[in-house]
Amino acid sequence: MAVVVRPWLWFVAVRTLFRMSAPGWYRHRPFWPRPDPAVLRFRFETAYGTAPEPARAPRVVDFVAYLEWCRDR
Repeated sequence: MAVVVRPWLWFVAVRTLFRMSAPGWYRHRPFWPRPDPAVLRFRFETAYGTAPEPARAPRVVDFVAYLEWCRDR
């Protein structure tokens, strides 16, 4: 929802999703680009210092800040 209310981040969010998706995502069900678990684990470790617990999600403000950073690059 944080991205929905920020239309200037829509394109960045979609582009980031495809960049982080596992290669060949379109060949396997579900046919939706999902981030590669290894990439997510790396991103969590570089952002927070440890790998996340399975039930823990990143903070929304961190996610929006990351997309803003990607947009400015």
